[in-house]
Amino acid sequence: MPYHVTLQPSGHTFPVGENEAVLDAALREKGSILPYGCRNGTCGSCMGKILSGEVAYPEGRPTGLSEHEQAEGKALLCQARPGSDLVIEAREVKTSGDIVVKTLPCRVEKRELLAPDVMRLYLKLPNTERLQFLAGQYVDVLLADGRRRGFSLANPPHADDLLELHIRQVPGGFFTGFIFERMKDKALLRFQGPLGTFFLREDSPRPVILIGGGTGFAPLKGMLEHAFHIGWNRPLHLYWGARAKVDLYLDELPRRWTKEHPEFRYTPVLSEPRPEDDWQERTGWVHEAVAADYPDLSGHDVYMSGPPPMIEAAKRVFAERGLPNGQLFFDSFEFSAR
Repeated sequence: MPYHVTLQPSGHTFPVGENEAVLDAALREKGSILPYGCRNGTCGSCMGKILSGEVAYPEGRPTGLSEHEQAEGKALLCQARPGSDLVIEAREVKTSGDIVVKTLPCRVEKRELLAPDVMRLYLKLPNTERLQFLAGQYVDVLLADGRRRGFSLANPPHADDLLELHIRQVPGGFFTGFIFERMKDKALLRFQGPLGTFFLREDSPRPVILIGGGTGFAPLKGMLEHAFHIGWNRPLHLYWGARAKVDLYLDELPRRWTKEHPEFRYTPVLSEPRPEDDWQERTGWVHEAVAADYPDLSGHDVYMSGPPPMIEAAKRVFAERGLPNGQLFFDSFEFSAR
């Protein structure tokens, strides 16, 4: 039987298995995220105070917890296993402002060409570091000359062993040209993050519509995988707009989600399908497909990510469909100047 954890001062409760780290159990929960850094017991970011109950460390007291701190009842929740029900005093992450923005080195662990002009990068952090973020946020890759290039995180927060970026090649682009044409295996990069206020609002009771244009699918992928992980039961409808079928570079993934998650729907929309696509599904502009399916948006939350023209056109149309400003969240993918 699982033990129960109560966080103070919030009163938030959740179950934790006998051999499960408290932090791992907390990361499954809706509406509550405990802060963390390395997740291996060295940095101390996840420290909390045990007000009642007992915890143990199967591999011994972690290096980030001193004997004095342990004697005061403090614990590192990324390593602590419960021996009873627990009451823990701990700070909780509620907004992006509660998360520490870091500048970190990373190694390109793997590159994968998803489409002729879309590359997936998997980034590996040093063994002593992990990046805490909210589903939908982004990082800035820091270039040697001081320039920055922003890319959304496509992986969900609970799957943070590797950070996943989807990068579209920009004609004449300095950094994307490097990634596609000159980057070596195991290349080293630096980035700053997490950044941005485009993240899933878990406390809203409304059904959710998500709209991605091109690689705008990336942050929505992270949001959806997070929602599935925490067991959301609200309706989720993803629209993915692209030019041709090849631009739906992970189309099989949301199609699989429709079979695995009854609350999820997927509508791909092509603006210029090619003859060889033999496309029998929706065509036109993706925001117009949403407006046709949802003539009244007043009871929905809408998340959009993609090119600025899509965002601007959709904002006007959705306002006409009754969508309040406070229920619209968007991330406009501006290309960086040289």
